[in-house]
Amino acid sequence: KGRPRIERTGGKEFVSEKDGRTPLAVYFGSVLGGTRKGRGGLEQYTLKHRAYLGPTSMDAELSFVMTSFGQVQKGSIVFDPFVGTGSILLSCALRGAYCIGSDIDIRVLKGKSETENIWRNFEQFDLQRPEILRTDNSIYHRHFRDHTPLYDAIICDPPYGIRAGARKTGSRLDTPRPILDEHRHDHIAQTKPYLVSDVMSDVLDVAARTLVVGGRLVYVIPSFADFTPETDLPRHDCLELVHCCYQPLSLELGRRIVAMKKINDYDPARRDHYLKTVWVNGAESAEKCANLRDKIMEAAKKKPGYEHKAAVRKQKRKAHKEEKKRAKKAKMISTTSSS
Repeated sequence: KGRPRIERTGGKEFVSEKDGRTPLAVYFGSVLGGTRKGRGGLEQYTLKHRAYLGPTSMDAELSFVMTSFGQVQKGSIVFDPFVGTGSILLSCALRGAYCIGSDIDIRVLKGKSETENIWRNFEQFDLQRPEILRTDNSIYHRHFRDHTPLYDAIICDPPYGIRAGARKTGSRLDTPRPILDEHRHDHIAQTKPYLVSDVMSDVLDVAARTLVVGGRLVYVIPSFADFTPETDLPRHDCLELVHCCYQPLSLELGRRIVAMKKINDYDPARRDHYLKTVWVNGAESAEKCANLRDKIMEAAKKKPGYEHKAAVRKQKRKAHKEEKKRAKKAKMISTTSSS
């Protein structure tokens, strides 16, 4: 009595519950990791195994979750307007999607070398290369044709100024110097700061324009404890909120994975109305996801022992920087000697 009962069927063993009671609940869900179709588990896709990384590369687990929220499947056309090193598109490609990515930072797209770039990550896992362009999402309509919906999903991690500041095309000068015709073929336009409220307004506007009806926009938005999803998340008449999942990072700060579904066709004549109604409470809502780095620093300074810890971190950064300089110098000497 009390021992589990073992049944054998078709060479497999099934073990009954010890007490024989009916389970309280049964859960069903999608498998995001594990071994399927000859590929290894989630562990092999972690950042520590990637050929090319940047300061804002998204961890594999979160990118898989976002891909699931976007309902990406084989044959889906997926766009990431802030592609960076391609972490999100990598998880989409693993599902068999056709991937398109863009970024305003040409340096991160070109990579460090022929063996350290965004395409190397896809070659590493024997995946089809994504289409990558250097563009500015704030003027999407000037780079792409947007007269008809194209994407099944737009999945991205917009820049919020915590690890990397947002930039858009433009000059800080009132009268910037004109570009000569002979330089236009390879000219890269200047950039200027891009307000987070404008980043989100443009992301939703591009999604509403270019997603097919039923397509999904999935993004990550960090926030503090005073954030209220019902009033502080950006909205659009063409997009319906489907999911908003919160992940705490500290007592004060967390991030939300937001999924929205396109439910209506976009009317270009109403664009001004769409942009004006993105934030439910106007500037008050927009401010909730702005200047996050400054808010984090202000909160940290209030904690006991902040000055001592800050001094230790500064010393470690200085030592690390000097070590990199020594390693670089030693490499140059070694290369010169061998040649």
